[in-house]
Amino acid sequence: MLVTLRTAVPQSPARVMAGFTRALFEALAPPFPKLRVLRFDGCHTGDHVEIELNTGVKKLRWTSLIVDDGVQPDGTHFFVDEGQILPPPLRYWRHRHLIQPGPNGGSVIVDALEYRTASPWLDRLLYPAMWAQFAWRRPIYRRWFT
Repeated sequence: MLVTLRTAVPQSPARVMAGFTRALFEALAPPFPKLRVLRFDGCHTGDHVEIELNTGVKKLRWTSLIVDDGVQPDGTHFFVDEGQILPPPLRYWRHRHLIQPGPNGGSVIVDALEYRTASPWLDRLLYPAMWAQFAWRRPIYRRWFT
């Protein structure tokens, strides 16, 4: 299942890319499930991110690997994380972060994620929750990159 959200911010792609830090990652965490960052190497190929999700009933691990990063010819900065250890019911996770040149020297942050569970039916059922988790980021991006 694919989810894509776009958020315009006034800073340049290079400045926005430089702002993707552990502090931003922690600020982007939704209120539920409670997230604790165990490891954050950065946003470059080979970096790892490990988090613990506390559902109140159980603590779940999530580990992602940054599999690609760079700058495209049009000035778009990007990095891609892929889930290595995922909490149930997820079986596949690929999140492309694109920071595209926007109007007036600003940027458009694109969260493009693809996820799968064991069932296409469950994928569709989870879509509103996935969309909401990333829509949560939009005002935070705007505040962070103003």
